[in-house]
Amino acid sequence: MTDSTPAPARKSSITQHRLVLPDGTVEYTAIAGWQPLYEREKAIAEIFHVAYLVETHGSTSRPLTFIFNGGPGAASAYLHMGALGPKRVEFGQKGTLPKPPVKVLDNLESWLSFTDLVFIDPIGTGFSRAVSPDKEDTKAEEKPKAEQPEDKETEFWEVERDLKALAEFIQTFLSKHNRWLSPTFIAGESYGGFRVAKLARKLQQDFGVGLSGAILISPALEFSLLEGTDYNLTSWATVLPSMAGAAIHHNRAQAKSKNLQDHLAAAELFARKTFIPLLAMGGALSEDERQQAYQQLADLVGLPVALVARQGGRIGIDVFARELLRDQQRIVGLYDASVTAIDPFPDRPLYEGTDPTLDGLDRLFTGAINSHLRDTLEVETNLTYHLLNFETFKAWKFELKGGLKQGFIGAVDDLRVGMTLNPYMQVYITHGLFDLVTPYFASNHLADLMRLDPELRPNLTIQHYQGGHMFYTWEASRQQWFGEMQQFYQRAIAD
Repeated sequence: MTDSTPAPARKSSITQHRLVLPDGTVEYTAIAGWQPLYEREKAIAEIFHVAYLVETHGSTSRPLTFIFNGGPGAASAYLHMGALGPKRVEFGQKGTLPKPPVKVLDNLESWLSFTDLVFIDPIGTGFSRAVSPDKEDTKAEEKPKAEQPEDKETEFWEVERDLKALAEFIQTFLSKHNRWLSPTFIAGESYGGFRVAKLARKLQQDFGVGLSGAILISPALEFSLLEGTDYNLTSWATVLPSMAGAAIHHNRAQAKSKNLQDHLAAAELFARKTFIPLLAMGGALSEDERQQAYQQLADLVGLPVALVARQGGRIGIDVFARELLRDQQRIVGLYDASVTAIDPFPDRPLYEGTDPTLDGLDRLFTGAINSHLRDTLEVETNLTYHLLNFETFKAWKFELKGGLKQGFIGAVDDLRVGMTLNPYMQVYITHGLFDLVTPYFASNHLADLMRLDPELRPNLTIQHYQGGHMFYTWEASRQQWFGEMQQFYQRAIAD
């Protein structure tokens, strides 16, 4: 929504803190505030951000990482308070949701131990707003009618304008804080991973920002892989291993080995060598061959073979989530299929409840980020913090030059160009194994199709962890990821 407060009226909050870690204490400055975005020397928006900076006595050698989430329409609070920042939400060991109220802890796996951090909320999320400098400052509370976005805000809700705004923010931040010589990284989750792939090219090609590393967390890289149809076959195969992983996690798979990695490997092999040819052959395949493949698929994903056959092998994630544990009146999460919830309407033909792994998290992250910003970081504002702005999501424009529409847009070409523009840039792609929305095997599949030069292929690391879309809510996965990222940063900045 558009806010009428002129840019100069916003004041940053600067506070001093310390984080006690097993290997020492990190003292840092937290800057929470709004950075204006200009057009023809007039402020047109204010991007809210939180920067955590460790004093290094004037040295610029410490890495600097810019971080954002996805949606589109999501604020950076998920990565901020879930994994990377100095404080984090408390979860159960395997990402289970605790009862209210939310608890915020010191984050012993905070990336602040090896990089400065800047969490960015794109326009329309968090406290970031478009501004109307010609209006008078009313300093009023937001009114319900303001929940309907105005044209000024929606200008930023499309692919290229969003990327340009983020790039301009990064460029300005580097200048304002004298960090042009720092090793620079970008990290994004989900649609934020799409942003990272795009910015890996745009920042270097159009804005002169060299990158030491790009980190894509549960990314959606090619939108054609997000939803299968009778004619778009690959997405049915790329989600299959995640379903298989969930099936063996819930002890529903008919597997030769109960080991998760063995079962995933079997599912990946089936997806490539049997399942895609099965779908591609269509009616040309014999009935015996088709039924044999359906039985293999049913054994892998833990569903009745009659259901698999009725679906023609095309198992939608909503069908899988409803049917895997239906005899227990439980559903599994779409964003983390290891998580279960009671089916509120077990007798209805279609599932009509909410997704426990997305909607269930709202209360945790909303409470945590508001407490952290307003109490710990002393941010003073009457604005509502938009954790996930569905107005932004619904209004987002995916059109690019050439008439591309939502469902076919992709970012892998930009990532490939970015890697060739800068053959030193390290790239890290990671997923949760039980994520059905942005499945890990989609990124594996795309990486195999990138045809990277042998000189560049070692720059791409792909590593997945137990858990879902936000696998870092699993304690063991977060700890393993933290150790991997320490090594990744060391490799990226090594001489």
